[in-house]
Amino acid sequence: MCGIVGYAGARPALQIVVDGLRRLEYRGYDSAGVAVLTETELLIAKRAGKLANLDRALAEDADGRIAAGSVGIGHTRWATHGGPTDRNAHPHLSQDGRVAVIHNGIIENFASLRTQLEAEGIEFASDTDTECVAHLLAAELRTISNTSGPAALAEAMRRVCRRLEGAFTLLAIDKEAPGAVVGARRNSPLVVGVGDGESFLASDVSAFIAHTRDALELGQDQVVLITPEGVEITDFDGKPVEAKPYHVDWDARAAEKGGHDWFMQKEIEEQPQAVADTLRGRVGTTGNILLDEVRLTDQDLRDVDKIFVVACGTAYHAGLVAKYAIEHWTRIPCEVELASEFRYRDPVLDRSTLVIAISQSGETMDTLMALRHAKEQKARVLAICNTNGSTIPRESDAVLYTHGGPEIAVASTKAFLTQLAACYLVGLHLAQVRGIKYADEVASVVEQLRSMPDAIEKVLASMDGVRELARELSSQNTLLFIGRHVGYPVALEGALKLKELAYMHAEGFAAGELKHGPIALIDQGTPVVCVVPSPAGRGVLHDKIVSNIQEVRARGARTIVIAEEDDEAVVPYADHLIRVPRTPTLLAPFVTTVPLQVLACEMATARGHDVDQPRNLAKSVTVE
Repeated sequence: MCGIVGYAGARPALQIVVDGLRRLEYRGYDSAGVAVLTETELLIAKRAGKLANLDRALAEDADGRIAAGSVGIGHTRWATHGGPTDRNAHPHLSQDGRVAVIHNGIIENFASLRTQLEAEGIEFASDTDTECVAHLLAAELRTISNTSGPAALAEAMRRVCRRLEGAFTLLAIDKEAPGAVVGARRNSPLVVGVGDGESFLASDVSAFIAHTRDALELGQDQVVLITPEGVEITDFDGKPVEAKPYHVDWDARAAEKGGHDWFMQKEIEEQPQAVADTLRGRVGTTGNILLDEVRLTDQDLRDVDKIFVVACGTAYHAGLVAKYAIEHWTRIPCEVELASEFRYRDPVLDRSTLVIAISQSGETMDTLMALRHAKEQKARVLAICNTNGSTIPRESDAVLYTHGGPEIAVASTKAFLTQLAACYLVGLHLAQVRGIKYADEVASVVEQLRSMPDAIEKVLASMDGVRELARELSSQNTLLFIGRHVGYPVALEGALKLKELAYMHAEGFAAGELKHGPIALIDQGTPVVCVVPSPAGRGVLHDKIVSNIQEVRARGARTIVIAEEDDEAVVPYADHLIRVPRTPTLLAPFVTTVPLQVLACEMATARGHDVDQPRNLAKSVTVE
């Protein structure tokens, strides 16, 4: 959620840090602030609200002092402890004004730490848990006598981190440590950017991608010290750590709007390329499916007798779709679980269980904690993720990266389709390793998958009618979605998008469940979106949902039908017909989801909402 940026180099830090915060706005925030270290002083500026408010505060620095420093940290905050006010915005200063700190996450033992500090005479200037860290760092720095400057700051951070409980990413600067920023992470994202005579820290590589594409993975319970000269990483006990370098394969332009009004529009348009990139290079010379990282043997996978997919939000819906394919191809029972509920219901896991963890950011806290619970129970974990070097892939036994590029809008679009493609590849890999599918059978399905980018392009080219319909429906209070088989999770995803963006009541139902209660919601003119399966693939499914469409229409519903080309059976019952290309049944979500994304985006725009940053939401949920 919170965005974090740090810079140490020769250039003025302020603009680099603020520009980095702008690139992290997609994470969602309610206040922003910066701290800059000059040769003589530590200066901060912070304001509640959007970055524009911080810009105005910085403009008041008439003598330009804050713009002169070459070391800085910046933060966009999503409130947890204390309301979104100026006083609670980060950075926070120690009482002596020596140290400035920013923080992402929650410090769970802050109450006891605050009580101790207040007993020592510290007066708090905010309601946050973060301020404790500033005071603790200052106190530790006063006790360190065998070293000074950046080394002392790093040692103080290590000592403080050993006292903290919870999830945190911390950055700090110290008046008496010129040229340095120290960072630390536990259960919260932090990446290192390596430049020429300058170094960066951020919660996401997009913050510094305009300056360098060379990055380092920062592991769990590690402290990093950056200076213009380089990077030093240790664990919390001070033991040096050799970080794994990686190169980011997209550039700053990939995070620009590209002429669209919203990032979401751009990302919807990018879906054909994103799906193609996910599939590219996945089939080896012998026809085997290739994952990015595998720390499991083929025998480990043959031993699997149950699969759990754990995910949140849109990723959860991708998992629901994947269940149909995975069970069909592997004949292994597959359950799909909300990550936030997984460990609390005490699931039955053992060495023969495979847990597939899906997360766009790789830092989703609910999913991360579900993963760790699975590992504690000796289950194997395979991650599907878009973010190289993030925590979930690092802690998994196998990884398949979606290679979808940056997704800036809070509401996921291309993440959903690329996660689908990745899940299908995992299902095929399992089927092949277990001897259920031969290489030529896998190759046939992969070829079908490779045709999906063209099919998505075709859908995108025909969306003018959907946009017009969205504007027409924008005054509605309720929209319902129904589907069967893989169309049911698509209905859930369509409803979620409207909730996220248009702030309206929207529900997705399995079409067969209508008569068991939900049909009572149908009133005269109620819009109902119907996701219709192919009549060619599973005719019985098609016939059943046509009956469901007739049921809601007979009760006054306004039917919006998504159906394949040449499906004439639905025409008499569709008030609005949205055509999609013919696809195999299991692959239909690649084309039926897209109109629902466009519908939600356009309805939100017509209702005057911020499509990219909907209220109360954040892109990466890094607290439970």
